[in-house]
Amino acid sequence: MRYTIKLASCAAAVAFLASCGGGDKQLSDLPPAAETLTKGVSDFPVRLGSPYQVGNKTYTPADIAAYDEVGYASWYGAELQGRNTANGEVFMPSAVTAAHKTLPMPSYVEITSLDTGRTILARVNDRGPFANDRLIDLSEGAAKQLGITAQGVAGVRVRKLNPPEQERAMLRNGQPASTRIDTPESLLKILREKLSKMPRPAGITASAKPVPVKAAAGSPSPQPRSEPTSDGRFVREGASAAKPNAKLAAKPAPTQAAAAGYVVQIAAFSSRARADELARKMGAGVATSSDGRLFRVRFGPFATEAEGQRALSDAQKRGYPQARLFRE
Repeated sequence: MRYTIKLASCAAAVAFLASCGGGDKQLSDLPPAAETLTKGVSDFPVRLGSPYQVGNKTYTPADIAAYDEVGYASWYGAELQGRNTANGEVFMPSAVTAAHKTLPMPSYVEITSLDTGRTILARVNDRGPFANDRLIDLSEGAAKQLGITAQGVAGVRVRKLNPPEQERAMLRNGQPASTRIDTPESLLKILREKLSKMPRPAGITASAKPVPVKAAAGSPSPQPRSEPTSDGRFVREGASAAKPNAKLAAKPAPTQAAAAGYVVQIAAFSSRARADELARKMGAGVATSSDGRLFRVRFGPFATEAEGQRALSDAQKRGYPQARLFRE
């Protein structure tokens, strides 16, 4: 009898090991969530982090279970594809993710457009935006699902919640979760009233409905490079940079000859379009070389070397180790 039981146990063990064999060849047969977690995208451990400083402002991460705020959202896309987010994941523009200054990473938030009432679920895996007039930065995928890609900046409600594992798995796997039921007009009216009492970025109407930017006839779907907002905070191709957001709390660089002082240069491009994309994301300026062939993405000018060194350190921490400090 014992001999029979041992044979049965061995047979079961062999069957189990056979089902686990194959290594990577079996990866495509796993459910999407399991495949994604195998690649290193996980909800654990949840990272909060210590207080950190960007420029002259200190941000203190906090896990607020009932977090529910209104403010303005912007978005970023292909210019940062493949770079690491603040929690070490690889940024995918098409995934439905977001950057927030203080929420734990990862967190799951419900984002509502105060213009249309459309509501989506997004996964917070990055830090930002570091501009005082914006509450959250969305990936291109999140902005498309919310319907704000043409606007660039939009009034939103951001509410932290704990979604079911099935929705978490979809977002971890780079897929959008199901769109929520639209927020009713009665609630939108209350939220818009709350937003109207907050400082507005230029280009946002008093009714809290964003000003859309129309694409030229026959052009493809609006993208951040070709369809920036008209509020002067995003750099438009072929135009000079005008008051971009203070990402890394650096002063915007002038678009032509820089004033005396120190500047931090994070990249230089022969393509104005690529320079504008990066400047839009980082809140930097674009300085054109004297011969018009190079477009330099810069922060500054800074009055002292110490200020420039702080901005340089911030830029390098944000994933630009090639950044350099120059004296103009």
